[in-house]
Amino acid sequence: MKSKIAVLIPCYNEAKTVAKVVADYRAALPEADIYVYDNNSSDGTDGIARAAGAIVRYERRQGKGNVIRTMFREIDADCYVMVDGDDTYPAEYAPEMVRLVLEENADMVIGDRLSATYFTENKRPFHNMGNRVVRGLINLLFHSSVRDIMTGFRAFSPLFVKTFPVLSRGFEIETEMTIHALDKNFYLREIPVNYRDRPEGSVSKLNTVRDGLRVLRMIFLLFRDYRPMTFFGLLGGLFALVGMGAFLPVLAEYFKTGLVPRFPTLIASVGLLTVAVLLWMVGLILSVINKKHRQLYELILNLRPYGKDR
Repeated sequence: MKSKIAVLIPCYNEAKTVAKVVADYRAALPEADIYVYDNNSSDGTDGIARAAGAIVRYERRQGKGNVIRTMFREIDADCYVMVDGDDTYPAEYAPEMVRLVLEENADMVIGDRLSATYFTENKRPFHNMGNRVVRGLINLLFHSSVRDIMTGFRAFSPLFVKTFPVLSRGFEIETEMTIHALDKNFYLREIPVNYRDRPEGSVSKLNTVRDGLRVLRMIFLLFRDYRPMTFFGLLGGLFALVGMGAFLPVLAEYFKTGLVPRFPTLIASVGLLTVAVLLWMVGLILSVINKKHRQLYELILNLRPYGKDR
């Protein structure tokens, strides 16, 4: 039976590039259904995409995360290729990404820009720095070695698509995908892909500061949720360190003179140490709950109706 391939293109005001993106991916994957999801564009992106041969659908809630959530819910396929509509990702890599999903059972294939031409093609230095910071943070916190965290060029198995709980509304969706895949031990593959900057007249929708802060906030929240013992353990350790720093001089003075002249410092240090113990207990309890959720998630995967037998 022939595998069904879906190319997913989220778009917001990409009239200058969407026709070329549709045509390129049609040529690279002639057997695929190409979906363009228009996210309240005001420049006629939807009509241009439809004329180019794409299946056009709409997501009225603004934000890339909202678009991806709707795409994943509505479309059934054996392999999904997600690519931005700004013509920054060459279509020539798509067949290999599809092969890795269909033949080698990869759950997510990441189009790695950062090992190829991204830093020379991208003209926004703060974006370059942001990609490095996010990559370093996630690989440190989740003990991984993913080379490109925030790429918009990916391929997915139906197992991943239909069991991924999308929480993000905006551009932090790629970070959420990567952390979810790492935490749930999905099979990841990366291939280097050439990146080209947007053509003249095409404007990025990313705001370096605003969206960068959103991504960092997402990392913080997901680290708390996915690694609660480490998160609350480190936080508790900080309180314990400050508390002990305040308590030890008081204790030393007591041993020396038999007196405690600094009762406010003693009370504050005991309070800090109490908070530290409470944080460690919170981390332990949430860690047990998190483990139970992981077990339930694995059971759901075992009962999955998604795609062919793997």
